[in-house]
Amino acid sequence: MTHRTLLAPLLALAPVALSSPALAAPLGPDAAACEANKPAILATVVGLKDRSGIIKLELYPPTPEDFTRDDHDLIAEGKTFRRVTVSPPAAGAVSLCIRVPGPGRYALLMTHNRDGQNKFRYTIDGAGLPGNKKIGMSKPKVGAAIVEVGAATLPLTIRAQYLGLLGFSLSSGN
Repeated sequence: MTHRTLLAPLLALAPVALSSPALAAPLGPDAAACEANKPAILATVVGLKDRSGIIKLELYPPTPEDFTRDDHDLIAEGKTFRRVTVSPPAAGAVSLCIRVPGPGRYALLMTHNRDGQNKFRYTIDGAGLPGNKKIGMSKPKVGAAIVEVGAATLPLTIRAQYLGLLGFSLSSGN
């Protein structure tokens, strides 16, 4: 068997691999960090109810007292906070890149503000965490939001959740 015979099936799969969501071009102002494989998070958001509004990734310190605290307070105290906001593309993967200060532990929150406003409205907007655990009716727990970022970009998937009769649950959307 020649090398060409062995490579033929792999080359046939190349177009599929290159078009997969995991390899989609990162969105947002920090995209260059993911493209250069620097310390960052490349979050592919799945399960969106629709492609309206804006999607935000927010990076927090990995502590219960700081997770989801006001960004102005965190910044004034010199603590980690970063936000990336994008409009979702009409079709295709929604992969956002957010750079991190360096390797370490962080807490990450994704929100889908469907009306495009900067205020989260739990009756219509969605949220998600890297652990993809059900959020329920209360504020998300920091333990489900923790990520460990090394020297290279960390790829992960976040499933959007929207409020239903039993609290926030996974969407069956795209």
